[in-house]
This record gives sequence, C-alpha cells and structure tokens, in this order.
Amino acid sequence: MAPGTLADEIRLKLGDVSPAERKVARVLLAGYPAAGFETMAVLAERAAVSAPTVLRLVNRLGYRGFPDFQAALRAELDERNASPLSLYEATDYGRASDPDDDLSLLSRGSNVFSGAVAQTLAELPPHDLHHAIRLLSDGKRRITLAGGRFTHLLAQYLGLHLMQLRDDVRFLPDRDVERTAVFAALHRRDVLVVFDYRRYEQDKVTMAEAVQANGGKVVLFTDTWLSPASTHADVVLPSQVAAPSPYDSLVPTLAVIETVVAGVLTALGEDAHQRLRHGEDTARRMGLY
Repeated sequence: MAPGTLADEIRLKLGDVSPAERKVARVLLAGYPAAGFETMAVLAERAAVSAPTVLRLVNRLGYRGFPDFQAALRAELDERNASPLSLYEATDYGRASDPDDDLSLLSRGSNVFSGAVAQTLAELPPHDLHHAIRLLSDGKRRITLAGGRFTHLLAQYLGLHLMQLRDDVRFLPDRDVERTAVFAALHRRDVLVVFDYRRYEQDKVTMAEAVQANGGKVVLFTDTWLSPASTHADVVLPSQVAAPSPYDSLVPTLAVIETVVAGVLTALGEDAHQRLRHGEDTARRMGLY
C-alpha cells in the first residue's frame, strides 16, 4: 500500500507543533512539493522564523535533519512520477513468477486488490465524500466530467450513472471548439468532476483553474500522491493504486465511485426513483431495452 504523502504528515502534525513551527508547515503546504526543496534559510525567511525552527519542525516529522527530509521528498516524487515502464524495470514483474502458477496469481491479486480497496475506503476523508455527494446531487448545478488517458473510462462510468439520476450531466467534448465553448460558458453553478492520476496531465490543472476562476466547484478523483489539480479542487477523493502488475490499479477508484453513486441515490431519494422509472419507460418506448 502507498503511504501517505509528506504533505499528509505535515497536516497531521499541525495541531501538535508550536506557532512558529506551524508557520513553516503552512509555507511548505502552500508551495508543496517545490517549497520542500528550498534551503532552510529561504524557508525560514518566507515563514518569518529562524532556521532552527525549520529544523525543529523537520525533527518533529521524524527526520534526522533537513537533508533527510528532502531525500524522503525526492523518493516520494519518484513514486509520483513513476510509469508502467519504470515500475517494470525497477522490479521483477513478469520475470520471477511462474506464468502457469494460476493459484499464486489469483492469491496475489486477491490480497492486493482487497487490501487496496479496504485502505482506500478507510482513509477516504468523510467530509470530502459528503461534500462530493452534496455537489453531485444538487439539481441546480451542472455537472461536467473529464478523464485522462485511462481514467476517461471512469469518468464515463460515473457520468452514465449520474445521467440516470439527474439532469444536466455531460462529458467534456474532445474537439477544441466544443471544449472552448464549455469553458467559456462556466459559471458558479458548474461542477467539474476530473480524474487525474500519476504522470498527471497539465490540462487537468488548467481546467480546474478555469472552473475555480469562474466560481464553480471542482471534484477531483486522484491517487495518494495527489494530482497538481488538487490545489484548485474543492473536493479531493484519493485512492490507492496498488496492483499485481506495473500498471496502477483503478479498482479502488471504482469502489469510491460506486460509494459516491450510492450516496447520490440516497440524497436524491424519491426524485431519483422517479427519474429511473421515467428513463426505463422512455427506453422501452424507443425499443432500447
């Protein structure tokens, strides 16, 4: 399982540190992860504290010194930027196991997937989950969904469920002219649901910035290292990505999506029931079912 990020560690310690150390922590979080690679002197200056205060915070986080802290941050960024190729070459995937050992493969898959789903749901911030459900069940808001290279499949999966439960749900178009029209028409009642996982895509940051600038809301599905788009997100729903292969798993994210759908269904209540009934009747009349 992927551990929490250094940013998570810093947030957890905010209530336990001194006011001066808290200033350093907030500077680190505001410019994460780049701020962690500043010198102690620069960090101290930006936080308006002394260099020893920076060192004390780092010690409270469990690091022997500032170089140790920066080494941990570099290791985290290496994980954050990993690709299937780099993961394959850094391990013995496909070389140490017997391809005919089906039992071993099934056992490994069962352990990895069940553990990743359990950890994801256990660590999902309840406030963010409930906020996502409120936004997605608010009939006054328009929902736009966007995914990435692989995660467009998850955006479609969530969107198709939402379309059965409420109005004003759409997918971000692929063509530039249509996409421009979508972002030009954004307003405060818009919600962008975006999926962005490691080897993050810059256009997701741009999208989130545009929605935020127009007063809309952003719901971000991402991994435990957190997409750069998280800086502009109102809701962040992180998932584990552990898999029995060098490809990041989207199984835990699917569990989060289905949990969100269950919450939206409950929040909409009888309105969702009537919407489902009307959809079924319409499909039958058109010969679609």
